[in-house]
Amino acid sequence: MTTARWSPSDPATAATVLSSAGGTHVGMVRRVNEDSLLIGPPVFVIADGMGGHALGDIASALVIEAFEPLRGLDSATPAEIERALARSRVMVAAIDAEGLAEPGATMVSASYVVESGRGYWLIAHVGDSRAYAWRSGALEQITRDHSVVQELIDAGQIDVEQAATHPERHVITRAIGPAGNAQADYSLVPLERRQRLLLCSDGLTSEVSDRAISSILGNADSAEGAVAALVEAAVNMGGRDNVTVIVIDVVDVGPPEAEHEDTVPTQRKTS
Repeated sequence: MTTARWSPSDPATAATVLSSAGGTHVGMVRRVNEDSLLIGPPVFVIADGMGGHALGDIASALVIEAFEPLRGLDSATPAEIERALARSRVMVAAIDAEGLAEPGATMVSASYVVESGRGYWLIAHVGDSRAYAWRSGALEQITRDHSVVQELIDAGQIDVEQAATHPERHVITRAIGPAGNAQADYSLVPLERRQRLLLCSDGLTSEVSDRAISSILGNADSAEGAVAALVEAAVNMGGRDNVTVIVIDVVDVGPPEAEHEDTVPTQRKTS
């Protein structure tokens, strides 16, 4: 378990307080944990080495390494996140220099960014690793999977229940790897007091329902407790994949006038 409590040193936003924890488990079936994570405020990242592909554990570790230079900043910028992703593509592609393997990774990141003096989460993802926001009993999935079953759901050919057992449910349509320069999708989410942010690999969401995830997030009294309970739930449900979870609690965002109203919408852009 990795934990961190963090505030930016910039006087304009120093009242922001984030409490975070992250954990990973190999699961009950796999022999190697191909997931990697970074708790390096202002950035938080999970990378999931592509299951069944050679060197997936190295690929996920390289994605994390590409984001390490952002650790310790007061805040990140969209340009810095895109440069980190570009580095990860180059680094993962280099593994395959001799054409002996096809390593790859999915990823999801949450970065603390400041726009017009206010804090936001900039969420970036490639593949089926996910980000959720939980607040006042409501769980919202921020990311949208880059997967075959998500495309079938979007086309109205299957529903969410059918997707859970579809034979191609593990086939992703974007990944960081030598096959191509898969681009990330981005979401900008207002930072709100008492907000709880969840990042996870599909080892959690393939075993634990959204309803159960919401219940666990609502009952845990700390980010560390939420991580432990979520990982335990995935393992107890079968643990057929590696499971990795990061939970970030927004403890404070400063004086009331600095907090976003609940009516501020989530903004999404795709690059």
